[in-house]
Amino acid sequence: MLEIKKYGAIDIGSNAIRLLISNVIVSEDKDPQFKKSSLVRVPIRLGADAFVGQGIISEQNVARMINAMEAFKLLMNVHNVERYKACATSAMREAKNGQEVVKQILDKTGVKIDIIGGKEEAAIISSTDLNQLIEGNNSYLYVDVGGGSTEFTLFSEGKIITSKSFKMGTVRLLNNKKSKNKEIFADVEKWIKKNTSNLKNISLIGSGGNINKLFKMSGRTEGKPISYIYLNAQYQFLKQMSFNDRVSELSLNPDRADVIIPATKIYISAMKWSGAKKIYVPKIGLSDGIIKSLFYNKL
Repeated sequence: MLEIKKYGAIDIGSNAIRLLISNVIVSEDKDPQFKKSSLVRVPIRLGADAFVGQGIISEQNVARMINAMEAFKLLMNVHNVERYKACATSAMREAKNGQEVVKQILDKTGVKIDIIGGKEEAAIISSTDLNQLIEGNNSYLYVDVGGGSTEFTLFSEGKIITSKSFKMGTVRLLNNKKSKNKEIFADVEKWIKKNTSNLKNISLIGSGGNINKLFKMSGRTEGKPISYIYLNAQYQFLKQMSFNDRVSELSLNPDRADVIIPATKIYISAMKWSGAKKIYVPKIGLSDGIIKSLFYNKL
């Protein structure tokens, strides 16, 4: 007997807000299949509000969020979504009016938003298909780069060794002073070197919109890793281009064309400090983790 369930996941990040709708195909004697039905991305950069100035979400962006949630509700109704979950990360976590905005959105739209911590975010993401990569005796440093923070999780012999969330997101790095960014990178370097010094043959696993875009641009087939040499060359190439050229010649979205530079720097720095020569880019993220957690009743 075949059963198809529909779930929705709303990921309220620092650079954009996403709605993922997935079909979960359940049949006897088989593992459930998770098939993406629809993905909508809205470029509302909450991090630009939360990480600079007074540290509050602006009235304009609150209004845009309310419109987005109304639109997402309509889309989920059209798709006959039976359950959904909305999670907000770094920007809403740090905004002084984050809880107030959550209440306002609930009152206006009926959409309940949970503001989650860095560790919870990493745990939800790691509930996705990471196990397909981390099996065996190899070691992996999982790096999830967001707009407000980057989550690092170290796996060895199929088990989590340690994890840490750093305030090292792409939107934050764009708005910080250079001295502050230098300090953050130094802290991350120290943590990575300390925790990977005894591990051999380590590889990176990258997640986030920017590494997905870089992977697509590389032309690699799914499942094949990107080398450190290629990623570093791509970083130098992107840095030499102007913002306008990245938009017009590479067809990057305007809200991707600036953050892709600091994101690439984070990935190649993590590879350099851990000694990794390659990075795997599975199609996973917070929204995928929310869908799986809903299906397995973990949320």
